[in-house]
Amino acid sequence: MLSALRKRNESKIQEDIEAEQRKQARAQIERRVFGESRKIFTPEILGDGELWWRDHYQWLEGCGYSLRPRYHPNWSPSWKSDRERETSEDSVRPLRSHILDATRTLDGTYVTLKVIKKSVHPYEAEIGQYFSSEPVASAPANHCIPIYEVLQPPNDDDRLILIMPLLKSYSKPRFDTFGEVIECFRQLFEGLQFMHSHCVAHRDCMNLNTMMDARSLFIDAYHPQRQKIKRDLSGVARHYTRTQRPPKYYFIDFGLSRRYDPSNTNPLEDQIWGGDKTVPEFQKSPAPCNPFPTDIYYIGNLIREDFLQTKIGFEFIEPLISDMVHDDPGKRPTIDEVVVRFDEIRKGLSGWKLRSRVVDNEEGTFSKLIRGTGHWTRRVKFVAGRTPAVPTAS
Repeated sequence: MLSALRKRNESKIQEDIEAEQRKQARAQIERRVFGESRKIFTPEILGDGELWWRDHYQWLEGCGYSLRPRYHPNWSPSWKSDRERETSEDSVRPLRSHILDATRTLDGTYVTLKVIKKSVHPYEAEIGQYFSSEPVASAPANHCIPIYEVLQPPNDDDRLILIMPLLKSYSKPRFDTFGEVIECFRQLFEGLQFMHSHCVAHRDCMNLNTMMDARSLFIDAYHPQRQKIKRDLSGVARHYTRTQRPPKYYFIDFGLSRRYDPSNTNPLEDQIWGGDKTVPEFQKSPAPCNPFPTDIYYIGNLIREDFLQTKIGFEFIEPLISDMVHDDPGKRPTIDEVVVRFDEIRKGLSGWKLRSRVVDNEEGTFSKLIRGTGHWTRRVKFVAGRTPAVPTAS
């Protein structure tokens, strides 16, 4: 009992540390994009980044994109009490003020708008547009977030606005079966292999930059900033399992990415610290590194931290992940080797294993009972209906 309590306390401390790190990273990005922040975080007052969106509300509307009511030039809070504020959609601030959602007025599609500065990330738009242009865009193995359009704000030569699909964190809602996780791994490996085959190193492909298209997964439209809740904050957003509605997974954020000449088989780049601060080669020396083995580490560490260390039953992939996160970049497999080895691992998994439920290390007895009952009910239906154990996105 004491051991379990200590583990929960340690986990909570780690979550608090990570939350503070994310807050600091957000503030740093906002300063780069919008200048010095007033550090105002109350729902009643727009922050610096939000003021930028408000000032561009009508221009964006003219471009075919409608922002939420909070950013209308004449907005005033709709709530009169703290209790009302909790259910008022216009009280919701953005998680990162340089990224905002909008509605494409042409067809009602929800999209993501991201402000970048060319002086800070000179290659982001170029690489994103490369993967969004034909014939590359329609390749099934392409898992780079599509860029629908790039807008140039008026009287601002440095900023650009990237218009992209509204995506969701790759790991929420939770995975139900091992088959669902296996398909996620397959798509991530396939997507990184596609990028590398086009001589592009992502250089920051960690969990926060791994997302999914969840439009088919959700019964109710979820709020872009509170993705467990309905868009109007009226309750929890209902969803299917990934077996019922398989999503497609995407890599986002090419701010640190680079594209190389195919003749350069060993590109060396100055180290750039992305979201994952554990890269072994960055700890040892400031010397330039080949970014492609670092990409392998990022994906391997994503799987290690989000699955091997937090969930039960992933021993089958441990040898591959151990090689991917090897301290010596020269001893890590290439992405082509990863794909081949993973395919052999996948072939060796039984249907029983693939349909088994993914269980968290910290899951309690009551949760196991409730989730296990729901899982077995679905599993019987899936087997009877011949639903594939490994769901594949169309």
